[in-house]
Amino acid sequence: MSQQNQTPEGAATPEDTTPDVATPTETPEEVVVEESVAAPAAAAPAAPAADQDDEDTFVLPAGTVVTAGPGLAARLGAEAFGTFFLVLVGVGIALYSAFSNVGGGLGVALGFGVAVLAGIVAVGHVSGGHFNPAVTFGACLAGRTPFADLLPYWLAQVVGGALAAAVLFLTVPSGLPGLVSQGEDGSVRAFFSGTANGFGEHSPLARLSQGGAEFGLVAALLVEVIGTAVFVGVILGATDRRANKQHVPFAVGLTLTVVLLLAMPVTNASINPARSLAAAIFSDSWALQQVWLFWVAPLFGAAIAALVYRAFAAEPVEDSLFAEDELYVAEDDVVVVER
Repeated sequence: MSQQNQTPEGAATPEDTTPDVATPTETPEEVVVEESVAAPAAAAPAAPAADQDDEDTFVLPAGTVVTAGPGLAARLGAEAFGTFFLVLVGVGIALYSAFSNVGGGLGVALGFGVAVLAGIVAVGHVSGGHFNPAVTFGACLAGRTPFADLLPYWLAQVVGGALAAAVLFLTVPSGLPGLVSQGEDGSVRAFFSGTANGFGEHSPLARLSQGGAEFGLVAALLVEVIGTAVFVGVILGATDRRANKQHVPFAVGLTLTVVLLLAMPVTNASINPARSLAAAIFSDSWALQQVWLFWVAPLFGAAIAALVYRAFAAEPVEDSLFAEDELYVAEDDVVVVER
């Protein structure tokens, strides 16, 4: 007569003692959390009871692959540095382009493009290499960056850009504005206004034609929206987990260069609200009065790019574009308490 195994009443079954395992989530190239080594059930420590209702406690068994990315402070520092470098190089070249052999508008556009390329290579793995409020906004809408990072990133980018513009403004030689003013306003602010973004009578075409022709509000809006949509679209597509990322920084830098060349005669080429605000702060009053367009248009263009990306791309993964997570394997069972 066969004898069946009986489980004493109240005793834990094997299913009851199996530790909970975090749900796997995917990164662009490998699994973030996966059970690669089976942990014995008896070795798992008992999860402590949560003291508060808002705590969630679970156990990660030994052999679990865990990701640990840079903290918020490090990411904000990287964004501030990258935007500082971008504005310092791009606006600095634009400020003195009339006195140097850098190719005029081509030199300015290349300066911005090379600066963003270098910034991505230097600190892109820390923060994602946004350096632009429109890029951050597009990445959030595309599901690539958490919305919790949006305002902190914007603040870091604005501060970094403003500090770079302050350095350039404070180092303008005192006699230089008067030499190039040709009888007009010879103040440092008027000289710095040549780097600001504008439309209508303040568009570069209007200055070059001495008021004979100008790009109005609608033209400026369209160029900035379309230019930013193309730029952000290239970034989202090139950094997708299915793309070959070996030459991504070069693709982003060259895209920014050609987009700026397109927009320069129209608005002096913004595509970056932080760059526009930084230049406007130290320019004549008209620059601050018109800077709203260079926030609204790039953000709208970034939204278009993000929506198109969501429509045609696979399910997005939060990877903050160029940022890289550090992977390590838990050697022992770990009790995790989420608050």
